[in-house]
Amino acid sequence: MPVNQLSVRPITPDEHRAHLATRPESSFLQLPAWSGVKREWRAEYLGWFDAAGELRGSAQVLHRPAPVIKWTLAYLPEGPVIDWESVSAPDVFEPMLAHFRRNRVFLVRMGVPLIGRRWTGAAVRKALSAGGHALVTELEPAHDDGRAALVAAQLRTTGWRKQDVGEDFAAGQPEFQARIPLVSDDGTPLDVDGVLAGMNQNARRETRKAASGPLEVQTGGEGDIERFHAIYRETAERDGFTGRPAHYFATMLNELNAHAPGTCTVYFAVHEGRDLAAAIRVHSGHGAWYVYGASSAAERKLFAPKALIHRMVEDSLAEGCRFLDHGGVSATLDKEHHLAGLTLFKTTLGCDVVQTVGEWDYQLNRPLAAGFNLYMKKRTKH
Repeated sequence: MPVNQLSVRPITPDEHRAHLATRPESSFLQLPAWSGVKREWRAEYLGWFDAAGELRGSAQVLHRPAPVIKWTLAYLPEGPVIDWESVSAPDVFEPMLAHFRRNRVFLVRMGVPLIGRRWTGAAVRKALSAGGHALVTELEPAHDDGRAALVAAQLRTTGWRKQDVGEDFAAGQPEFQARIPLVSDDGTPLDVDGVLAGMNQNARRETRKAASGPLEVQTGGEGDIERFHAIYRETAERDGFTGRPAHYFATMLNELNAHAPGTCTVYFAVHEGRDLAAAIRVHSGHGAWYVYGASSAAERKLFAPKALIHRMVEDSLAEGCRFLDHGGVSATLDKEHHLAGLTLFKTTLGCDVVQTVGEWDYQLNRPLAAGFNLYMKKRTKH
């Protein structure tokens, strides 16, 4: 039965870190080291305590001040971290909101770290090919966790707001994510061949060819960030997106590996001394995340990015990870939609599509929150 009478108070980063160690399913975005990457935000750590004084949950909260005034946006990326089987949403969020009201927060944004539904990559690929469905949510899921739906319903009835499921990405962490499963449905760890079996035939053949071919996969350190950034810039220019500066990746590597060596790894696929592809992977607890990738237009038939995926799968399995996350996808199943190709590509690599509870907002100061949302809409358009 859910506990009640939870209270919220600030805790130290070490207390939060110790609690995360008991919840290996938690995201790396909750690591205190992540606040060292997002230096434009101010970190706060909150603990949820029951009537006996036992710590039941914790969260890293990132505060972003509004221009001129001293009120802040409070953002909980993939938090709070708590046992959702033993608590109800109102018991968790009412004392948190009371804390934020006392501390001049105008808007709370939160991404509850619960996976609700999962669709296999094969089922999504088939639906994309066949047509007849508009959204992934119209398909029968391979797994459906009722806790996520319950938490979402409790949030909705207590004043939290979330955008409806749509076809395009919104700000923040995506609600739909692509993940290569590294364990079977009963939790048994897979081997590399078992993971590759989830790919479609062409991707599996290309991945095996890349892993056994003339490419050398190397791992790098801080001194290789400029090397990574060179191929990353090439990718950004070719694909027409605005990339991050090199110092961002150097900070990420240093901060996350200061937390624990091996948390953040940069990979290179090299052929005859030339970098053909590069990637950055983060590992924390039971999860691994493929967070950045880049590739050259040269020697495409060597399938250099797939050599890196093969290596990341090997490393993630060795670390006992349960999934390798490949980032967000659209919910669309419309073949003509501009994001449909991304979904098809990731599912051919063996990714399932999982739906999280999503990100929710609570307005503690409506005028300031309305002004912030208007500012964000204008910023997105430009």
